[in-house]
Amino acid sequence: MQLKYKVFVLFVGLILGMAGKYITGPSIQTFGTDFTPPAPVTSSIRISGKFTNGSDFSLIDREMDRFMRQWQLTGASVAIAKDGEMVFAKGYGLADVENHLEVEPYHLFRVASISKLITSTGIMKMVEDGKLSLDDKVFGENGILNFAPYNNYRDRKVENIEVLHLMNHSGGWTNRWGDPMFMPTIIARKLGKDLPVTDEDIITFMLDKRLHYAPGTMSSYSNLGYAILSKVIEHVSGQDYESYIQSNILYPLGIFDMQLGESFIDDRKELEVKYYEPENSLLISDHTGKGDLVPRSYGGNDIRTLGAAGGWIASATDLMRFMLAIDGQPYPADILSRESVEIMTTPVGRGFHPLGWRGVQGGERYRTGTLAGSSVLMVNREDGISYVVLFNSSTWKGPMLANDIRSMMHRSISRTAEWPEYNLFDLAVLEN
Repeated sequence: MQLKYKVFVLFVGLILGMAGKYITGPSIQTFGTDFTPPAPVTSSIRISGKFTNGSDFSLIDREMDRFMRQWQLTGASVAIAKDGEMVFAKGYGLADVENHLEVEPYHLFRVASISKLITSTGIMKMVEDGKLSLDDKVFGENGILNFAPYNNYRDRKVENIEVLHLMNHSGGWTNRWGDPMFMPTIIARKLGKDLPVTDEDIITFMLDKRLHYAPGTMSSYSNLGYAILSKVIEHVSGQDYESYIQSNILYPLGIFDMQLGESFIDDRKELEVKYYEPENSLLISDHTGKGDLVPRSYGGNDIRTLGAAGGWIASATDLMRFMLAIDGQPYPADILSRESVEIMTTPVGRGFHPLGWRGVQGGERYRTGTLAGSSVLMVNREDGISYVVLFNSSTWKGPMLANDIRSMMHRSISRTAEWPEYNLFDLAVLEN
């Protein structure tokens, strides 16, 4: 009897101890307190290059290997789709030379000015949702950004800038005296501020100068216009720029890995490649003002501030999924209406840029992107073929390398007689 009593006491003590631990522990805090359990981690469908190894793509492999040797490129990721289905995804070379890590299609690369296409898609989504119009004024008393510091400008012509003008590079600015997105030291000195400067500082600096031409009268490539568009998105949506794009464009498409990148190697995101510049590239001042001389690819350029104009990182496969969702074709379903796609791909006049895209020629839409350590191209062809090519290195040709990438890819594709009947997205889902 005494033994049973002792067992009973031990049992009650155990129960009371567990209850006390529960009451004082984190799990009970989910009820009536400020504790929020961590959100589940969601990622994109990550497609391995092994799915492509079973088919004969030797011509593409041969062209890619030759091209990378010719231009001394470190690593690459390629995705190809046919009639809305991804039929090829493969990595080449190294994502990380120092650790001998080979590139996989799910590795993340800086995509530079492809970011503008992402931003334009976000604006068109707002238009479709009735939150703004392309002819809305951006500055001035009746403009979207009619508050400080954006209401302090020197040139009254700024009041004529419309959302459309920023999207097709006709806002009134040229890079005649340099691109303000890459002039942090000059801007900080002019504003009497310490480095690093913000995108708000850059916009304020430019509003204190006269426009180079009347808005809407010509088109001159402008990173600044897309920095301003990010502020339009933030003010209209009530969200920060990155969150709006992710929650309204990317997440509905099943794209969860795309995000804004960072400037320094220690801040690389999960699955992000390393970036490599040509040998003997000049070092420049650290954009944060620390006084160090650094590579442009790691500290020289402020990737986060480039943001809407050039700050996103993405995999080739996620970019393909994004491009197929804005191509105006019935499969897969688009995130934008056919009318919006038409507006984005039809320049308003001769000499004007399309919206977000770099160019449209003979029914072929293309978007390039170049930063130190990054060379990228995505193309949507009218014959049903689309492709994305990402390199984690740059060459002395800079943006002009895109022409060579394009020629190489068209040659590779034209010589590939047969394409698989499967969709790599479906295979990856089945495996997962």
